Amino acid sequence: MGRRKFAAMKPRVSHQKTAALTLVEVLVVVFVITLLLAMFLPALAKARRRGCHISCANDVKQVELAFRIWASDNHGKYPMEISTANGGTMELAARGDVVATFQIMSNELSTPRVLICPEDTNHIFATNFSGAFSAKNISYFIGIDASTNLPRAFLSGDDNFESRGMPVKQGLFTIWTNTPIAWNSSRHVAVETRFWLFSTKTSFGYIVLGDGSVQQFNNFDLLNQVRQTGLATNRLAIP
Repeated sequence: MGRRKFAAMKPRVSHQKTAALTLVEVLVVVFVITLLLAMFLPALAKARRRGCHISCANDVKQVELAFRIWASDNHGKYPMEISTANGGTMELAARGDVVATFQIMSNELSTPRVLICPEDTNHIFATNFSGAFSAKNISYFIGIDASTNLPRAFLSGDDNFESRGMPVKQGLFTIWTNTPIAWNSSRHVAVETRFWLFSTKTSFGYIVLGDGSVQQFNNFDLLNQVRQTGLATNRLAIP
């Protein structure tokens, strides 16, 4: 057999230079990515906050419907207007107790989950209205003096008030027309971002009025509403 001749294989040498980014190009890429994040992240955060705001407004509306349904079955009166001896919560609510009122409306509310605002980090969800159900499972106040005959009175809503810079404590909170009341920033905050850098924050909350409407009030609107409730004093039970 004849010998096969193999040509010696020579290594192929590439004269093409490997492309690499210069420092300036890297900085440009980093700047563009940072700019895009600065543009889109606030928008995503705003969309998430808006979703939570809508969810809370829906929960407050469910609370309003529960009050309305209960009143329609009790001669047009809310639980706070009827003595405990007659199946209401008048005496308990007057002491600042919100638990009894929501418990007595448990059939109308169906689930205690609607009593927690999605943005409330100070309270926790309950699984039912009995047993360990307490004020820690409630995000919303009760207007003790609310009545179907007072369409502008406070019936219920977000409880994250502050007065003179201090959070309002659990229990009975009395508001006069000149009481310095505002929302604290622990819950609903509207953020407006301009030029991707400068932001302004405004606290607000949701309140159910005696006419059954759910209103979104900022601090200025809240002060004005206190003067339009038709009451010299507004007593609220804070959970």
